Amino acid sequence: MFEKLFRLKEHNTTVKTELAAGLTTFMTMAYILAVNPNILSAAGMDSTAVLLATCLASFIGTACMAFFANLPFALSAGMGLNAFMAYTVCGIMGYSWQVALLAVFIEGIIFIILSLTKVREAIFNAIPLALKRAVSVGIGLFIAFIGLQNAHLAVDSSTLVSLVNFREHFNTIGISALLAVIGVILTAVLYIKKVPGSILIGIVGTWLLGIICQLCGLYQIDPAAECFSLIPSFTMTDFSKLGETFAQCFRADFSGVGVFNFIVVVFSFLFVDLFDTLGTLIGVAAKSGMLDKEGRLPNIRQALTADAVATSAGAVLGTSTTTTFVESSAGVAVGGKTGLTALTTAVLFLLSMLFAPIFTAIPAFATAPALIIVGFLMFSTITELSFADGELTTAVPAYLCIIAMPLFYSISEGISIGVISYVVINLICGKRKQINPIMYILTVLFILKYVFL
Repeated sequence: MFEKLFRLKEHNTTVKTELAAGLTTFMTMAYILAVNPNILSAAGMDSTAVLLATCLASFIGTACMAFFANLPFALSAGMGLNAFMAYTVCGIMGYSWQVALLAVFIEGIIFIILSLTKVREAIFNAIPLALKRAVSVGIGLFIAFIGLQNAHLAVDSSTLVSLVNFREHFNTIGISALLAVIGVILTAVLYIKKVPGSILIGIVGTWLLGIICQLCGLYQIDPAAECFSLIPSFTMTDFSKLGETFAQCFRADFSGVGVFNFIVVVFSFLFVDLFDTLGTLIGVAAKSGMLDKEGRLPNIRQALTADAVATSAGAVLGTSTTTTFVESSAGVAVGGKTGLTALTTAVLFLLSMLFAPIFTAIPAFATAPALIIVGFLMFSTITELSFADGELTTAVPAYLCIIAMPLFYSISEGISIGVISYVVINLICGKRKQINPIMYILTVLFILKYVFL
């Protein structure tokens, strides 16, 4: 059955490999089940309802990716987009979460239309291959930086970021950071020795070490320091809570909400989601060798349609924008090549509704080593970029794209700067022929974004 649905032999993979890849992707994404409810509760939403909505939206979106596109990418509530909704739209701008969810729903509908009319596909194909490779490298640095933060290894300081002081608060942040370092070494050694499932083993192994430290008293629970119990509970979830967010986007109160302001909110979601998704698809696909000789991704339209459907479905269920996750690269790194990887992840998200307390017990420092090592694997794409004198008009924009992603903490900002610099530099240097006309349009749109949004 799996062979018929996902063409495993054609993609040179097996059921065992795909299942392991799907589990690995889920393990690296499971943190969203704890983080998303926490963030959206700041907008006044019930955390349990958000948890259930996140599980269902992730299942729908990832299953659509599996069956529509046969690609190993997973979807869930996008980090950054959820914070934008909670702290900017509902916080600073003062809109209700119902209005914000309606904006997300409309964004999803627009994306469905754009996907069916090949607009998003045309944008994907217009980006030069060198920039696509740069996106892969930039995402590698970006997710490695996220891993360092999740592990509490990279912390705020007077220099914006610095290495954690292991001795300070050793039983909370210090021991978490130390366990993450051990996890990175463990995962790296297993990967170098080509141990099957090395990344997954690294996650589970680091988690088990943390549990041992908790039982021994080395690791202490401190919610204020984001150090929670590592031992999973076995309580059931209150499913009736979903009714508090389901279809509430259609009951939004627009009193005091200007039409223009609402349109700005919709297009803010639209713009960030579009290029975060494109960036993730480009980066993961480039690293996994899924792009053809012209830098195109087979089934890109189906993948983008799945992403759009998930966004609208998630808004109806009660969560912020659902998008393709860069953590999909963790599953790809262990051999995931088809939709069976995505389907496995989708089913695990659905099951997590029953056992959510278990999955949410996976600490961030346990998944951090996986992100750091996967970041290394994606960074290795840099060897495919040419820095010869005749290629500098491409190499410099690629470099700017790479450094912008981690430093500005945004995939879409990296793409913006890469596209703008590519067009401007090539125009000034007299290389107009190698600029796709769509790149001019993208450049204007990116500049307008910085002016008005």
